[in-house]
Amino acid sequence: MPHAETLISTLVGGFVLAFVFGMLANRLKLSPLVGYLLAGVAVGPFTPGFVADTALAPQLAEIGVILLMFGVGLHFSPKDLMQVRKVAVPGALAQIAAATGMGWLLGRFVLGLGDVEAALMGFALSVASTVVLMRALEERKQNKGEVGRIAVGWLIVEDLVIVIALVLLPMLLAPAGEGGGAAEVAAGVGWTLLKVALFVAGMLVVGGRVLPWVLVRIAHTKSRELFTLGVLAIALGIAWVAYALFHSFALGAFLAGLVLNGSPLGHNAAERSLPLRDAFAVLFFVSVGMLFDPMILVEQPLAVLIALAIVIVGKTLAALAITTAFRLDRATSLTVGASLAQIGEFSFILAALGVSLGAMSQTTHDLILAAALLSISLNPFVFKLIDRMGAKPQTPPAKAEGVAVRDLV
Repeated sequence: MPHAETLISTLVGGFVLAFVFGMLANRLKLSPLVGYLLAGVAVGPFTPGFVADTALAPQLAEIGVILLMFGVGLHFSPKDLMQVRKVAVPGALAQIAAATGMGWLLGRFVLGLGDVEAALMGFALSVASTVVLMRALEERKQNKGEVGRIAVGWLIVEDLVIVIALVLLPMLLAPAGEGGGAAEVAAGVGWTLLKVALFVAGMLVVGGRVLPWVLVRIAHTKSRELFTLGVLAIALGIAWVAYALFHSFALGAFLAGLVLNGSPLGHNAAERSLPLRDAFAVLFFVSVGMLFDPMILVEQPLAVLIALAIVIVGKTLAALAITTAFRLDRATSLTVGASLAQIGEFSFILAALGVSLGAMSQTTHDLILAAALLSISLNPFVFKLIDRMGAKPQTPPAKAEGVAVRDLV
């Protein structure tokens, strides 16, 4: 099939099936992300029927990653994070450590994996999905309250940890595979961190002045198309520069969003980029589903159940212990715990990176995807359970509800 037709068939198959399965998931009161992942499974090489281009789909997914991280940066609020830093920062770090440890135990003593692969699997199981969390909080009208600030602040810290990990993991894992010594690895990591610090400083100082000025100039043209194009050019261009320097699209896209977030036109930039962000995010989840072999559910059901238990039970209990230690009330602790009882986009990115670096097998990759698919599907039921335990939010006044509706629109 000609390349142009392959691109079109992949886009058509991905979008159409994502819409169909997404609608079915929505009717079943599940997250549409479940439908997008199942659409990917349907067009993947492990199921009969039409198979999309498995080489082209990951490239489209990379654009989805860039726009997802750009969106995270656009919605990152240092002020909101500082308000909940005493809970969110130590809580997120402790919860990541606890979940990573549980995942390592699963990989090391149940699956017989090496220490590096087991730890990487645990790390992937430790990070929750920003998309799933935000939608759950919006449905419960809790995204603007104290619970929402704590949960979102917690996720912001996790996102920052992931961004740093995506930059450092190639340095930490590749030399080990090549037989490099500890001193060589340490020197490489130190040099990478220095370059990252200089890049971040340059973006915040220089980019913080230049990019808002560029947006203002574009806005003066009064052309909606040029403004949208300018926002996307900034996001993709800076992501490409970061990839050239650190082999990480995520860092550049996040910083581009962060810089534009502080500009007067940051809200307009977020609004203009939202349709494309949504579209390519869907392709990202579809491409992840294409890589998933459903046979893992039949071949290793026990491992899937244990991984799922780590995500839903282990992470929730860890979050409950941490929030209780900080003397948060019962309802807040339960809501934060339930919000983290799933994994999503960053787990997929970490798993794909592990496979590409040769540090993770395809079987472990499939195990993480199975845990993600099941945990996202079960997350609404986790919220129903905690509501029975006393976490049900009070009905908001009409004014607050109107604000939530406007935000969703």
